[in-house]
Amino acid sequence: MLRRCLDLLGPALAEPGAVVVDCTLGLGGHSEALLRTFPAARLVALDRDKEALRLAGERLAPFGERATLAHAVYDELPDVLDRLGVPRVQGVLFDLGVSSMQLDEADRGFAYAQDAPLDMRMDQTAGMSAAEVLNTYPPGELVRILRTYGEEKQARRIVSAVVREREKEPFDRSARLVELIREALPQAAKRTGGNPAKRTFQALRIEVNGELSVLERAIPAAVNTLAVGGRIAVLSYHSLEDRLVKQVLSAGATSTAPPGLPVVPERYQPRLKLLTRGAELPAEEEVAANRRAAPARLRGAERLREGAV
Repeated sequence: MLRRCLDLLGPALAEPGAVVVDCTLGLGGHSEALLRTFPAARLVALDRDKEALRLAGERLAPFGERATLAHAVYDELPDVLDRLGVPRVQGVLFDLGVSSMQLDEADRGFAYAQDAPLDMRMDQTAGMSAAEVLNTYPPGELVRILRTYGEEKQARRIVSAVVREREKEPFDRSARLVELIREALPQAAKRTGGNPAKRTFQALRIEVNGELSVLERAIPAAVNTLAVGGRIAVLSYHSLEDRLVKQVLSAGATSTAPPGLPVVPERYQPRLKLLTRGAELPAEEEVAANRRAAPARLRGAERLREGAV
């Protein structure tokens, strides 16, 4: 959906001096496309993963001073812009979830299809690993995480097995967790929805990286950095992310006027205009070429006027 993201952001990035933020740099594919497509724009790109910053830095080196990379989580965007002396930006892009690099590096522990240390930290220099979460959280908290972040109906059954096994030996490898989940689930639950471990791995990843709490702060903060006429595009990959994005953008696009006013004062007018009707989905051709694009949901909005969202 890269082309569609570029189309959504394009009208705000044509003027010289426009600043666009890639809040989820990864390996730099989106950032490179932004710099090539909008030659008058300057890029600010964020990532919490130092290895991603290093690799993306090499990729974007030909663009010189047009690209500024920052080691930061995306809810820190206002602080990054403040340090750079950038009061407002014309475009913001989020490509949420785990990056292809993190999925493909076995020793990161994100992928349930291969054995690896149970880490799952996007920034491996900070925070608790997935193994520490599994080995130390109270059973009730683990059940909450699996149900809330993984939408796992069998959370209590899985957690009971985890608690029983961690008393024998702490968890440290992904293959052991995958096997435990397979054994814990009833046959009917294993016949639908792909790999039975995917919901548990998603839940652990979200907990380890604080993804939803960070996103809950990041989307309003990003919208509030937009200049009038600036645009935001957000790609999310599961319903929890998409729901948060929808709530913020829809609220910004809604009048806050009390009902019954014959004339609505400007202070009550919507601050955003939605650029997508609901969430846009990837085309069949894109999914066929890249199966990881299948769950993607794209939403976009334009800043109409000043005022906090």
